[in-house]
Amino acid sequence: MDYNAAVTGWGWYSPAQVLSNHDLEKLVDTNDEWIHSRTGIRERRIAAPGETTSSMGTIAARQALEEAGLSAQDLDLIICTTTTPDHLVPATACLIQSNLGADRAAAFDLNTACSGFIYALATGSQFIQAGGAKRILIVAGETLSRFMNWEDRATCILFGDGAAAVVLEPTTQSAGVLTTVLGSRGDVEQALMIEAGGCARPASAETIAEKAHCVRMRGNEVFKMAVRCMSQAAQEALAKAGLSISDMRAVIPHQANHRILTATQEALGVSDQQMYINIDRYGNTGASSIPIALGEYLQANAVDAGDHFLFVAFGGGLTWGAAVLRWADIPAVKMERLQRMLKDKLALTG
Repeated sequence: MDYNAAVTGWGWYSPAQVLSNHDLEKLVDTNDEWIHSRTGIRERRIAAPGETTSSMGTIAARQALEEAGLSAQDLDLIICTTTTPDHLVPATACLIQSNLGADRAAAFDLNTACSGFIYALATGSQFIQAGGAKRILIVAGETLSRFMNWEDRATCILFGDGAAAVVLEPTTQSAGVLTTVLGSRGDVEQALMIEAGGCARPASAETIAEKAHCVRMRGNEVFKMAVRCMSQAAQEALAKAGLSISDMRAVIPHQANHRILTATQEALGVSDQQMYINIDRYGNTGASSIPIALGEYLQANAVDAGDHFLFVAFGGGLTWGAAVLRWADIPAVKMERLQRMLKDKLALTG
């Protein structure tokens, strides 16, 4: 039997500490008007000293599991997408697995920076379509504030911290993740990177002095490529699904920069009513920006089975991607789950 991957649960977490543009005026040569006019950002959230990508991701994951009506023991697989793991080893997904008590689940990390959620959706949906997993938790989290050079106003004004999660489950409905389009181009020009901390430049007094463990970005180059690649990926994903922009209930892009969002919106012909933007309150939260925005949207809006969503992103790597999601009849998916569990139990008992 052919299955599609439906979203049945979602949750997100934002740290309590708010760092406003006015707060940044005390740290770096900038001001609220300059930041907002160039980025659309008014404030961003910053992780508390004891918070990490795994701790924030665990909170979001518990919300998603509760929404889906699942326990951690029901999970087959956990995928964590992040640029800012707790450690190089172990994988942050494994820490989240332990926090949840999901000891039946396999777990691994995926790093495609701000495109990570779309890459994780593509990966998770293919596990379900291939029959390799039935209940998958995708967690996207970033603690980017710990990788900021707070003397570099070109980057420190942009990023914030947070986490979000979704649950994917199989359904026989013509719904769920319909299409995904992924792309990449090796960033040999170093337009967007954290240079130090890997085997090419291990941590040393020199790398610390150079602030080489902080995000570095050449904004103008990233802007041009982001708009072009996001627009092309979105158009390809829509074409593969046999849909158009007018069919979308909402377009939820990676919240990179308001100018990038506006240019992409114009290139795709997205109406203001369709385009969901929350960058003013969170800044750029990397891989977690799309699922945080999705969670906010679902909290504020009633969504019907058959509604369509377009997700599109661009990130370090360089990477980009787009996905089209058709909202499933979630009560029907849960009924399918129950029937499948009963069938599996009967098969085990003979």
